[in-house]
Amino acid sequence: VQLVESGGGLVQAGGSLRLSCAASEFTFDDYAIGWFRQAPGGEREGLSCISTSDGSTNYTDSVKGRFTTSSDNAKNTVYLQMNSLKPEDTAVYYCTASAGDCLQADFGSWGQGTQVTVSS
Repeated sequence: VQLVESGGGLVQAGGSLRLSCAASEFTFDDYAIGWFRQAPGGEREGLSCISTSDGSTNYTDSVKGRFTTSSDNAKNTVYLQMNSLKPEDTAVYYCTASAGDCLQADFGSWGQGTQVTVSS
C-alpha cells in the first residue's frame, strides 16, 4: 500500500489548505484512510478517518468543524480540507490506509508526509 501526500505549504492563520492523499498499486474501494499529523517534538496525532466504502467519517475534537475529509474513489484520492487554520496546526501531515472501515482500522504504514506551516 503506497500513499503520497501533497498540498502542504505556508498559509496565514485563518487561511485554508487542501491536502491530497493519492494511492498507487491498490484501489480505494474498501479502505479506511486516516489523516495524522506530527508537530516538531510532538507525538503523532490522529485527526480524521474516512471509510471509503460508505463515506463515513470521524474527527478528533481539535479539528472538528474546521477540517473535512472526503474521498474520490474514481481518482483513488482522499482529501483533507483544512479551514480556519491556526499556528498550532503547524505540523507534517500524513495519510495512511487500513483495509476495512474506520472502526477496525489498524494503521501502521507511513509515507513522507507534507509540511503545513501556519503563520500568525
